Amino acid sequence: MKIAFATTDGTNVDEHFGRAGKFAIYDLTRQGYNFVELRRFSDDVDSSIVESKGLGQVHEDRVADKVDRLSDCRIVYLTEIGGPSAARLIKKGMMPIKVKEVVSIEESARRLLETVQGNPPPWLAKILNSETKA
Repeated sequence: MKIAFATTDGTNVDEHFGRAGKFAIYDLTRQGYNFVELRRFSDDVDSSIVESKGLGQVHEDRVADKVDRLSDCRIVYLTEIGGPSAARLIKKGMMPIKVKEVVSIEESARRLLETVQGNPPPWLAKILNSETKA
């Protein structure tokens, strides 16, 4: 399954979903994980979303586009996310995971792998089971 990490530097989970100009995409299986690509929305902060805040449908459309461009990912790690954006992810079958403080992508992927290999919570087991049937 693909995992997206909101990042400013490609190394750490350190950005808000809407502000994130980059997402590091990894593929995770029960055996391990590997880097796939750095998906860019902008070189820095995703100003198309930040600057459209308060513009109603324009903002909603830009957030929807970002969600669509990440929709092949089943889990999205981030530092913050607004309620409407989180609902959009969940509706697409994606699970937002908020980290409490900046953490390395490597550490996050390693911990997720340990959870997958151990006793995953029901929501993660469901994703894993659907991935193996696909």
